[in-house]
Amino acid sequence: MERGTRTRTRGQTADEVAAILRKSWYRLRLSARHPARAPAWDAIVLTAASPEQAALFDWHLARARRSGRIPPSTAALAVPDPDAARIGSGAATLHALSALARHLLSPSQVPDDEKGTLITSENGNSDDNILLTSMLSVMAKKHILLLHAGGDSKRVPWANPMGKVFLPLPYLASDNPDGPIPLLFDHILAISSSARQAFKNEGGIFIMTGDVLPCFDASNMILPDDASCIITAPITMDVACNHGVIIAAEDGIKGENYSLCLVENLLQKPTMNEMLESHAVLPDGRALLDTGIIAVRGKAWEELLRLACLSSPMIKDLITCKKEMSLYEDMVAAWVPVKHEWLKSRPLGKHLIDALGAQKLFSFCSYDLSFLHFGTSIEVLDHLGGPNSGLVGRRHLCSLPETTVCDIAATAVILSSKISPGVSIGEDSLVYDSSLSGRIQIGSQSIVVGVNIQGLSQCEQSGKLVCFILPDRHCLWEVPLVKSVGRILIYCGLHDNPKVSLEENGTFCGKPWRKVLSDLKIDEADLWGSSTTQQKCLWNAKLFPVVSPVEMLNIGMWLMGSTYNNHKEMLSIWRKAHRVSLEELHRSINYPQLCIDSSNHQAELAAGIAKACMTYGLLGRNLSELCEEILQNDAFGLEICKELLGLCPNLEKQSVGILPPSRQYQVQVDLLRACGDESAAVLMEQTVWAAVASETASAVKYGFEDNVFDSTDGTNSSSSLLRDPNGSIFQLKKAIVELPVRVDFVGGWSDTPPWSLERLGCVLNMAITLEGSLPIGTLVETTQNFGVSIVDDASNHVYIEDPASISAPLDKDDPFRLVKSALLVTGVLHHTILLESGLHIRTWAKVPRGSGLGTSSILAAAVVKGLLRLMEEDESNDNVARVVLVLEQIMGTGGGWQDQIGGLYPGIKCAQSFPGQPLRLQVIPLAASLHLVQELEQRLLVVFTGQVRLANQVLQKVVTRYLRRDNLLISSIKRLAALAKIGREALMNNDLDELGHIMLEAWRLHQELDPYCSNQFVDKLFTFADPYCCGYKLVGAGGGGFALLLAKGRRHARELKQALEESEDINVKVYKWSIYSP
Repeated sequence: MERGTRTRTRGQTADEVAAILRKSWYRLRLSARHPARAPAWDAIVLTAASPEQAALFDWHLARARRSGRIPPSTAALAVPDPDAARIGSGAATLHALSALARHLLSPSQVPDDEKGTLITSENGNSDDNILLTSMLSVMAKKHILLLHAGGDSKRVPWANPMGKVFLPLPYLASDNPDGPIPLLFDHILAISSSARQAFKNEGGIFIMTGDVLPCFDASNMILPDDASCIITAPITMDVACNHGVIIAAEDGIKGENYSLCLVENLLQKPTMNEMLESHAVLPDGRALLDTGIIAVRGKAWEELLRLACLSSPMIKDLITCKKEMSLYEDMVAAWVPVKHEWLKSRPLGKHLIDALGAQKLFSFCSYDLSFLHFGTSIEVLDHLGGPNSGLVGRRHLCSLPETTVCDIAATAVILSSKISPGVSIGEDSLVYDSSLSGRIQIGSQSIVVGVNIQGLSQCEQSGKLVCFILPDRHCLWEVPLVKSVGRILIYCGLHDNPKVSLEENGTFCGKPWRKVLSDLKIDEADLWGSSTTQQKCLWNAKLFPVVSPVEMLNIGMWLMGSTYNNHKEMLSIWRKAHRVSLEELHRSINYPQLCIDSSNHQAELAAGIAKACMTYGLLGRNLSELCEEILQNDAFGLEICKELLGLCPNLEKQSVGILPPSRQYQVQVDLLRACGDESAAVLMEQTVWAAVASETASAVKYGFEDNVFDSTDGTNSSSSLLRDPNGSIFQLKKAIVELPVRVDFVGGWSDTPPWSLERLGCVLNMAITLEGSLPIGTLVETTQNFGVSIVDDASNHVYIEDPASISAPLDKDDPFRLVKSALLVTGVLHHTILLESGLHIRTWAKVPRGSGLGTSSILAAAVVKGLLRLMEEDESNDNVARVVLVLEQIMGTGGGWQDQIGGLYPGIKCAQSFPGQPLRLQVIPLAASLHLVQELEQRLLVVFTGQVRLANQVLQKVVTRYLRRDNLLISSIKRLAALAKIGREALMNNDLDELGHIMLEAWRLHQELDPYCSNQFVDKLFTFADPYCCGYKLVGAGGGGFALLLAKGRRHARELKQALEESEDINVKVYKWSIYSP
């Protein structure tokens, strides 16, 4: 970092952290749902300490894939250190890459288009050189995420059984209350998914550590070619003393929020004096923190791969010599010339210099990076209760009793747990994956994980008011042991450091060891034996007895100091019992049983939530997602889903007039699928869509058969009287309706049934002309010949001799479906006008097909308006808009009201809908100043992408997710509606830059609703336009059609228009437009 450069000195706010995480999670979901648009990692590799831990990690990886966080195309595996030996993070990196290469080279993993690149010997067997060449040819092109997650977490011992990287971190959990609890691993995946785009198409590796969440926008990283790069951040010196520190050159590439400089030296946990002497201190008094993130590309990546593929003998030597090779001290030092002399004396140091020393190490310093370290238990609680506490979902997938029969602090975090009456939980405590029943008190700032306390019947029979107390600032966890020994309860103080010895004043349960031994009358030999060489610390103290559950609880309270009753009895039981230490426990966990117990526990919780949702009838939860958890119980999951399906007939009786039928039917669809009955689910889906159409018709007061319209006094139709040859009078009536198209800034989807029938909707849009004219119109006139003739602007025509033959449902391939639907909803087929004459209807739309400009709905509005005018019925804009809403349900396109509102009402307007009978629409015109109109017309480019799209393909997916009560979708649409009001204020204040920011957020939310609302060409267009623009988005539902590009200024708009016209890669058309104001 440049000396004297002014950088950000404050930490990120909770809102800034939330924005970064939401953007990262958006990209993670996009990469899993649409990898062609957001390339995913080719492989995700976790290091593990043992085969047993690797199996646990594989279970977690399968969970992440099932939850839609890892796409099917990404290989995911956990690689244990060889022989479960401690070889260091550097050697583990080499071993993991070698194992991944062999995994990807297996015949089942090599894609057909890559098999030709593999080299084999003439006899079909591969020798070492040929195997090496094949490994390099396959791996060099891959994008690898490597996460160091193995080893024992001495400072977070309760996370050891699950793996520290998989500890719960419920940031943004409230965004999806029915989904799996977010883990630290999930958030790391999200951040890394943004980093993937920094690699572009060049292969490489991105290495992270499993106890750090670096909150920064990794998509903005700049990675040097043919080099390694370590991600750094400015940090205060007191924090730097406990981590690695980077010394970077003063010159390099500098940006507003970053710098990219050559690394000159490395320091590991330096003292203040060492930092001062090494010139590691920046002008603002901070130092560059090594975040533990390393990116390697180009030649440096190829050299690292070559070393990894040849590393097996070197790693065997390490194991034999019982030495370790560190990634952050040894391997990284090979890329820093000043460290070479020191490195030669280190394990494998000369090998590292020879293999890697030709390339350089750079520092990418992100000034906005927040370094969230999960190295100790207190750090975990700090991240849940500190400045980012507003991000935390404090109740997630849990079963809680009434507040009158328990005492649970508002700040406690209860995750995936069942809490029964009589339980107390103190402030800022974490309870995860547990079942607590009986008289239990959990103190403040305590952690309870995986604990199953059911009933405590023996204690209750004794008449004691409190049966188990976990004091303040303590940790309690429970794990199954191998060899069917049973389960064991473990506990310690929140601040205990298991690595600090008795001689160094180490503690247990917050008290110095010598006081513990004195109070409990325990001998050192009871804990550490008679060895004089062994370090005496909590990590290796044989403390925890394997006894009955009640005895474990009683002895636990005795050891923690929450009770001193029956001291002699407790001491006797404790001494006689088989006891284990934390160190032994790490090797004695029954990981398969741990996975089964966790799956069954979460399935049981999900089943309870689902049953309550069905029993009490409002169905506000996402049954589809809950059933996914229920089905993880292999023994009873399917039976539970069938039981839930059996409750469906009661739903209508339980909530008459409250629960929409469409939601009831969608629940049946979801449960049928969960039960494996796909054919019945498909049939029920038809009922769902019919219900949506019927509900929409009811909301606007018009059913398919009840077409009664109120008459109006005046009409603008032209008419004259003609007499046919037989002497009867024929009345010629003609109506011509021409309308603009609409472009929407924000709020779309909140106007769409069934959302708009049940919740508030709000859209900000604008009526415009294209190429100087109103592009949509219709001519409706009476004819002397009976029947109905229809002609469109593509020269398609049809004559319907018997109009009564028109009925719903209409053929989806019928080119005149729109006009026929208009004939149905207006009631003209039953009007006297067809008893006296026929009808001729001509339509035109001078815009490209699939434009996204609301063409279909606006054309429908024109036809409806023309028919109502001839019938001398209510052709007010409000009435026409509501009738078109029903029309679209009959057509099967299922659109909302914003398109017809956009075309019927001139200018810029903010339109809202209010659910009820009937649906009420309110259109608030924006009184735009002349300056705003001129600025907008000159800065906004209306561009046709050439990509044809069909709104109902996207719409059906979105509506189905809403009917399922998909929480991510619901929160996204709520935000879109809120942004429409914010956008109106921005326009009222003539703040087009703010409008641009709103458009960008709206576009991200649209992609959250459905990733296929965009495509690679649109992404390319927006990347091209980004330097010129403050905002952009596709109009309408997306998928193609027109795009809005809001330039930063008039000059930028002219430059962008010229650049688009001159570009050979971006083939689009920029339209002339103006705001329609009659």
